[in-house]
Amino acid sequence: MLEQTVDIATKDGKTTTFIAHPERGGPHPVVLFFMDAPAIREELRDMARRIATAGYYVMLPNLYYRRGVLELASLPPLPEAEARARMFDLMGSINIAMVMDDTDALLDFAGRDPAASPGPAAAIGYCMSGQYAINAAARHPKRIACAASLYGVQLVTDRPDSPHLAAQRTKAELYFACAEHDTYAPLEMVEALDASLKSAGANAEVEIYPGVHHGFAFPQRPVYDKPAAERHWERLLALFRRNLG
Repeated sequence: MLEQTVDIATKDGKTTTFIAHPERGGPHPVVLFFMDAPAIREELRDMARRIATAGYYVMLPNLYYRRGVLELASLPPLPEAEARARMFDLMGSINIAMVMDDTDALLDFAGRDPAASPGPAAAIGYCMSGQYAINAAARHPKRIACAASLYGVQLVTDRPDSPHLAAQRTKAELYFACAEHDTYAPLEMVEALDASLKSAGANAEVEIYPGVHHGFAFPQRPVYDKPAAERHWERLLALFRRNLG
């Protein structure tokens, strides 16, 4: 396994990006891994490594670079309520348009790295970034062959870049993993998403994971559920095999 952390130039600055891929057998298909609200941390790097060991070139960019933040753990400690407020403030400092500009820069960088395949790519996003992964597929329909939203939020909104609408602008295979218990994406929203995708004939699956809560795939979270987490890995890797080879 080869790893590197590089600063990738974007429209608004430079995003520090963790990249992992196998040492042999390249070039490897690109997987864009968009972080959740708590930002880059070893937990996410380990998840990126797990994907990379299956034969992929995984890019995990810091999306908070515009605010000069690399990892929340590096910031001065705050009481829990203030720390959560800071996290939500950071989450609100970015939007789909900004992250799509970052996506352009990430794919451009990968296109110049001999270790990365120029062929079909994938995008995945957890929590706040599920919407980014789906929009990345819509923005790059000839490059991104599949995308996954893992307990993503804001799945159905009144904005033109809402995931339920973006999904209709791509032929990529899409997968939405949703927790049964999720205050950020309640079942009413998930059901509306599923109905919209079926009505539009989108190449998409919406799967509800019974009995689990938002964040179930993160090993360091109190809500971690190992069977559900392993099911999500099974679904992701099968999605990649079908579309990336």
